[in-house]
Amino acid sequence: MTDSEPYCYLQNNNISRRKLLQYGALTAGSGLITACTSQPPGASSPAATATEKLTKISYGTNWYAQAEHGGFYQAVATGIYQEYGLDVTLKMGGPQVNGTQLLMGGAVDFFMGYAADAIQAIEEGIPKVTVASIFQKDPQVIIAHPESGAKTLADLKGKPIFISSAANVTYWPFLKAKYGFTDDQKRPYNFNPAPFLADKNAAQQGYLSSEPLAIAKAGGFQPIVFLLADSGYAPYSTTIETKRELVENNPDLVQRFVDASIKGWYSYLEGDPKPANELIKQANPEMTDEQLAYGITKMREYGVVTSGDAETKGIGAMTEERWKSFFDTMIAEGLFKKDTDYKSAYTLKFINKGIAAYKS
Repeated sequence: MTDSEPYCYLQNNNISRRKLLQYGALTAGSGLITACTSQPPGASSPAATATEKLTKISYGTNWYAQAEHGGFYQAVATGIYQEYGLDVTLKMGGPQVNGTQLLMGGAVDFFMGYAADAIQAIEEGIPKVTVASIFQKDPQVIIAHPESGAKTLADLKGKPIFISSAANVTYWPFLKAKYGFTDDQKRPYNFNPAPFLADKNAAQQGYLSSEPLAIAKAGGFQPIVFLLADSGYAPYSTTIETKRELVENNPDLVQRFVDASIKGWYSYLEGDPKPANELIKQANPEMTDEQLAYGITKMREYGVVTSGDAETKGIGAMTEERWKSFFDTMIAEGLFKKDTDYKSAYTLKFINKGIAAYKS
């Protein structure tokens, strides 16, 4: 498939977190799994601008299409991006997709990142910048069996925990520092809940808006869910990042993409999410209406997108204080160097306009 085709489909149609071992090789060769154009078949744009006059840009997501990406798909499906003069292609990520490589190599213009990686990029001399953060709370959770008796995260000390390799440079150092977790607790997590389901003493990582539902359906019980963001782990997540060169040379383009994306998120969470959901299901045929509804419910319930600084500054908000707090926390855990110029990892010039500015 090419970026110009009207819809996007996974190369073997059925891919999910639960099938990564089976399908993971699909991403190894190409880097990108699929691409979507900015307009679904038969849809009409509220703007009268001709497609050829729109600026073509691409945004790479960090996973297969899901509710957690809903605002971007909403901006595509309802024509919000076109209203801002943009023809946006959404490119799905996956477990072996390296967003930084895609961004710096020019395969995408913007990418869905996260705070820890943004600071690490500065340490490695990679000139990329975070320009907005859609999630105020990282949806990362640790899931346990009711039989474990765990009431808090601290109760999981000493128990086996299935985590991915990426956790070693994100939340695992935090858990070690705050709760005394040890590396001998780690078990390799391959995005398959079967090992966790088989061991009632074990815990596993997950996403607030995804794995708890999958486990409830597969295991026939409601798992205990600990949201790390409510326990002191406070990085920005589901960010919009781009090359420093684009920020410096074409700030108007960056501003338009950020503003339109934020409007898409307000539309998705506060309006009718159906346009985006239909596009998500086209992109990821394994996605269900039940999972999409669950994801939206959990994002609303926990204030993943609209809590914190977003309550007054609008979706996408970031602050100097929050970045510094996260940086200091990770320094204490030995993840970053003390002299890292972490402020180069982000800019606040495109956000924090207030809620009214994005709903007008």
